[in-house]
Amino acid sequence: MDHSDLAALEHTGHLMRRAQQLHIALWNREVSLEVSSVQYAALLVIARKPGISQRELGSELGLDRSTIADLVERMARRELIAREQSASDRRRKVLTLTEQGREALAELTPAVDRVDALITGGLSTEERDQLRDLLRSVLAHGIDTGVLQA
Repeated sequence: MDHSDLAALEHTGHLMRRAQQLHIALWNREVSLEVSSVQYAALLVIARKPGISQRELGSELGLDRSTIADLVERMARRELIAREQSASDRRRKVLTLTEQGREALAELTPAVDRVDALITGGLSTEERDQLRDLLRSVLAHGIDTGVLQA
């Protein structure tokens, strides 16, 4: 293996992909094989903002229209969320947690916290905060340049 091959393994994208692999492996082992981290994030947002529209949820999660539609459909089918027509705008669907969704959120949260601790376990509190700040900056730059949606 020459120097250029080694350098490729140090590229930010490669390291981010490997970190994502670690997150998925820990999520599947510690949290759930049935509820994805994106679905968990959706449960959190809907719990915080009951009656949020599907479009607003997609914006909060950084998901495009077709992806959020599929996510909402799967979560509604599993009875984690309820989708209803808005009283003020018949074209708008609003989302709320079902009892099953509230129970899933309460049950999953301690495991999600465990995964976060496992991922950042080798970091000091300051390093963990810095990592999160840096990741937010990377994402903000992606939004500013139009690569990602807000």
